[in-house]
Amino acid sequence: MEQLTISSVAESSNINRIHSYPLLRYMGSKYKLIPWIHETLDELEFNSAFDAFSGSGVVSYLLKSMNKKVYSNDFLNFSSVISKAVIENKSDKLDKNDLSKLLDLTVDSDDFIQKTFDKVFFTKDDLAFLDKVSHNILSLSSKNKQALAYTALFRSCLKKQPRGVFTISGNLDKYNDGRRDLKLSLREHFLEQAKIYNNVVFDNHHENLTFNMDVFDFSQKNFKPDLVYMDPPYVPPSDDNCYIKRYHFLEGLSKYWNGEEIMENTKVKKIKKKFTPFSYRRTALNAFDQMFDKFCDSTLVLSYSSNAYPDLETLVSIMKNHKDNIEVKTKPHKYHFGNHPTVSRSNVDEYLIIGQD
Repeated sequence: MEQLTISSVAESSNINRIHSYPLLRYMGSKYKLIPWIHETLDELEFNSAFDAFSGSGVVSYLLKSMNKKVYSNDFLNFSSVISKAVIENKSDKLDKNDLSKLLDLTVDSDDFIQKTFDKVFFTKDDLAFLDKVSHNILSLSSKNKQALAYTALFRSCLKKQPRGVFTISGNLDKYNDGRRDLKLSLREHFLEQAKIYNNVVFDNHHENLTFNMDVFDFSQKNFKPDLVYMDPPYVPPSDDNCYIKRYHFLEGLSKYWNGEEIMENTKVKKIKKKFTPFSYRRTALNAFDQMFDKFCDSTLVLSYSSNAYPDLETLVSIMKNHKDNIEVKTKPHKYHFGNHPTVSRSNVDEYLIIGQD
């Protein structure tokens, strides 16, 4: 029997970490596809990887668990904060003193959330808690701890909000099915989530980095990852696929709405939508071509779905303009998030389109 090396044992231990990664109820999350993605990526040779659209952070966390140097990016600030907390962060955790500071509700803080979202989301006590904790987060000793506290707060809000989206407000009694998540206060949720996220922080002995940028703004001079994993927003066949529409509250919370334009005429106080060319038919094809060209020196791995535009044949054709060898992995998958069980489009084929020289 081949003797296990220290490095192989460590790698196995790190991979097992992925099972503890908190599930965020996040549109398009690849959480349930992680074993398949891991199997596919494990066949490729690379030491560094760029997760260009990190979203919930689960694929970045997989890459970190595979002992790769990870560059994690998302154009939404709250997603980049999540990655800073669990990808870039090596060792900072929220200790008892931090939690005591965070939970000090006697501080003199702004009441912006209470005033803006009264009778929109959460109870008055929960809104006051968010104002106080948002104020207290800034007093933590490191940016990593601040990101960790925000991340615990994000998941608390998602678990407390019915359906995990911020498109519904007012009287939500019809969504109250007695679940524990709906009964807990945000303070109770936050304490649980702080412990959960503390437990997923680890050091893979690389200087992993997190970005909050448009994917086209990266400079290639000092940024040449071996592999680029791309999971851009999908262009749906008909319905809206807007992340800001569903998660505007978390995006605003991540920066206490500084620099954000609130659309006062909307019931849920949305913020102005951020443009991405991947979300529109008129711009998507050119966006894919430009992205593949931008990272053509790296192995390309595109994650996409059969229920989105463009189709597989078109995507392969575009990637062939930049890569000689194309391989397609396919896996049947059923999405449950945001879909009624009878909607046929929830049954899809997921693709991993791999381009190599």
